[in-house]
Amino acid sequence: MAQKFDSDSFSFSQQLAVQSFIQKVYSWMAAGLLLTGLVSLWTASTPAVMQMLARGAFWVLAIAEIGLVFWLSASIHKISAQAASTAFLIYSALNGLTLSWIFLIYTASSIATVFFITAGTFAAVSLFGWTTKADLSSLRGYMVMALIGLVIASVVNMFIQSTPFYWILSYAGVAIFIGLTAYDTQRLKELHYTGGGSSQMAIQGALMLYLDFINMFIYLLRIFGRRRD
Repeated sequence: MAQKFDSDSFSFSQQLAVQSFIQKVYSWMAAGLLLTGLVSLWTASTPAVMQMLARGAFWVLAIAEIGLVFWLSASIHKISAQAASTAFLIYSALNGLTLSWIFLIYTASSIATVFFITAGTFAAVSLFGWTTKADLSSLRGYMVMALIGLVIASVVNMFIQSTPFYWILSYAGVAIFIGLTAYDTQRLKELHYTGGGSSQMAIQGALMLYLDFINMFIYLLRIFGRRRD
């Protein structure tokens, strides 16, 4: 009986540790999304900043974002928890600056509607990824190849400006990031056990899900967003 009690206690403590880790991940993700939204709203309502972005600062910030994501992903095991959290929040703020353009193209009501659509879809897919007993790791290769194809096709369509291709890419983008959300959510368990539930691993998990959410939101906005007159 004593052995069984110890085993059950260990299992229960492990469950509590995992729950604590998941709470950290989603708390950081929510903080990142909130910061992005606030910075984006402020930027869109500040003409001087919008003019600065239009004059070329947008591309400088976009390159800085990409560099920061790659640096954070590669250095997450080497840097402190404070450095990781600071980098994540800086990235979220930069993303708010570069995402401010959506308020110039789409109505505020449609942006809010699509945000809630994204939140509902993300929650459902994330729940599936966490609870399913199927191993989703086999999806990773397909999702990465599809994502690379999506990026290349999007660049090509910037030049050919094909409306049918635009819609195909929009729906494909939603499908790809739904798949990535399910896979990345399931991967949180791996991050917890390999990283010992560290704050750095929680930041990495939050960054993965944050990117999935933001990209899903953008592609859903392309489909359901109502443009300004």
